[in-house]
Amino acid sequence: MLEASNCRVHILEIDAELFKNWLTIHKERAFRSNQIFGWITGKRAEFFAEMTNLPKQLRLDLQSEYEIWSTTVERYQKAEDGTEKLLLRLKDDNVIESVLLREGSRRTICISSQIGCAMGCAFCATGIDGVERNLTKGEIIEQMLRLQLLLKKDERLSHIVVMGMGEPLANLENVLLALNFATSETGLGISARRITISTVGLPNGIIKLAELNLSYNLAVSLHAPNDELRNRIVPANRKIGIEKLLNAADYYFSVTGRRVTYEYVLLSGINDRPEHAKQLSGLLKKRNSLLNVIPYNPVNGLPYQTPDNVTIRRFRQILESEGINVQFRKRKGDKIDASCGQLRRLSQV
Repeated sequence: MLEASNCRVHILEIDAELFKNWLTIHKERAFRSNQIFGWITGKRAEFFAEMTNLPKQLRLDLQSEYEIWSTTVERYQKAEDGTEKLLLRLKDDNVIESVLLREGSRRTICISSQIGCAMGCAFCATGIDGVERNLTKGEIIEQMLRLQLLLKKDERLSHIVVMGMGEPLANLENVLLALNFATSETGLGISARRITISTVGLPNGIIKLAELNLSYNLAVSLHAPNDELRNRIVPANRKIGIEKLLNAADYYFSVTGRRVTYEYVLLSGINDRPEHAKQLSGLLKKRNSLLNVIPYNPVNGLPYQTPDNVTIRRFRQILESEGINVQFRKRKGDKIDASCGQLRRLSQV
């Protein structure tokens, strides 16, 4: 796998105008910038030396002053269902996780936005040790490019979910800079409508994102139908409350016209009872939304379990009988520790 240098500037971090100035200083025209990034994104170049339509001296200058990769691949895993997971080591020796999911013709990547997470969701491996820091724009982009390298030459990334380690709305500036790269013609060219930002629920962040009106999809990790239970499962809810969160999500829909998705991880004996399904139906019945129910992916060291099939089926029947627009997501990658933070924790044991 590729290795990163420790002394050069990460080319994915640099401002476009600054890079064009660098090109001018090196007696090159600005169009070279598009050529260089075209090699990195479209042709999936791993080294500057591969960029054969660039002058030799420019390639040498790039190699001397810049690096494409700031991470190293600490671990790679692949599941029978085609799910692939990378554990990436950063320059400061922290590690993050990124996942490639295959379903039909879709090639979806799940990327991280922080090292760890401060939200403290009780069932999540990522938040056990809290948050270390935000990821930079370049570190977020690099996850996209690393995962793209796992594809065959005739495959391309189709969807992005910012649903890995961390709370994206707590690092909104860098997340949006990275997604701007993902949607740009000189980047990955992925439609904003195929990108989802997932949040535990920071109302102010949701409102800010709504007012930017960037056409991204919003997913809200709800996980409980009442404040008492959500306070236990999602401690950040104690300062927010479900009503404030839902009002912010409603505002997002009113401004953008983008239907909000609600995520609900089903935990055996915790939030999977018939009364929970009925309460959840009451919250969402009059909202133009999609409910994603996800049977829990067990994490070593945590006490939570996946509900049995009878419980899952009963939960689904209640929701559907109430007219809720719901889909039950298939578990993917459970044999390669594909839930957020699992592989990272194994690396720290």
